[in-house]
Amino acid sequence: MRYRSFEKHYHLMLLPGIILLCIFSVIPMFGLIMAFQDFKLGFGIWRSPWIGLENFQYMLQMSDSRLIFYNTLFLASCKIVMNLVVPLVFAVLLNELRLRMFKRWVQTIVYIPHFLSWVIISGIIVEMLSLDGIVNGVIRMFGGKGILFLASNNWFPAILVSSDVWKEFGFGAIIYLAALTGISPSLYESAAIDGATRRQRMLYITLPGLLPTVILMGTLSISNILNAGFDQIFNLYNPMVYESADIIDTYVYRSGLLQAQFGLATAVGLMKSVISFILIMFSYGLAYRFANYRIF
Repeated sequence: MRYRSFEKHYHLMLLPGIILLCIFSVIPMFGLIMAFQDFKLGFGIWRSPWIGLENFQYMLQMSDSRLIFYNTLFLASCKIVMNLVVPLVFAVLLNELRLRMFKRWVQTIVYIPHFLSWVIISGIIVEMLSLDGIVNGVIRMFGGKGILFLASNNWFPAILVSSDVWKEFGFGAIIYLAALTGISPSLYESAAIDGATRRQRMLYITLPGLLPTVILMGTLSISNILNAGFDQIFNLYNPMVYESADIIDTYVYRSGLLQAQFGLATAVGLMKSVISFILIMFSYGLAYRFANYRIF
């Protein structure tokens, strides 16, 4: 009886979160009906005519559809790879430092950007990369010409990836630093007695010890292959870089809210959600197989 009373308290603690989840995540799913309708705002969901899969057919026939999916996959893939490699390298190098206070100071500094919103960071980037910004000022100082970084399809993808890595690598390194604590110090002591250098200890003890964590993070990140970062791109992009920066989420925003093509936008979002769900199941399967990670 006492256990059941505690269990009721836990359920009551969960109740506000469950209510919010239902309001903002479950109930809005009824709006997916619009993907199969020629939705008219004046008619509403129940009176708009049904058109079956025409929105999906039109989506696949659009001239921009290939570009949108390519940009999404390309940007997301670059971010996933760089957000695996850079935090790993940083964590390994930081672990090699001997001064503990300095290590803590560096770790604190580099993960602060994770807690800043893209609105703030985008404002900083825009000011730095504008024609009158500090970057173009340095370029002119050495005799070069100013560059419109945020209006160039050649530069914009690199800016998106590098700024995302800068924002997240410090926080992502925490996972690898935590994994490093699980490596037995006796392995390093034995290797040092045998004459192994610090570089050899890093190559043959540290990196193999981190390999399961790297595999786990890599497989789980597959589920984000269609999430290229709406917040970041929305705050940085403009019509001049649609060719290299327009992704599924930004297209859904423009077509649905700005152009009032609610049925088409819902169809695009639904297709992305279905593919993402399949990728999540696939990534968790890989994580269980290669890293023995499971959530159920």
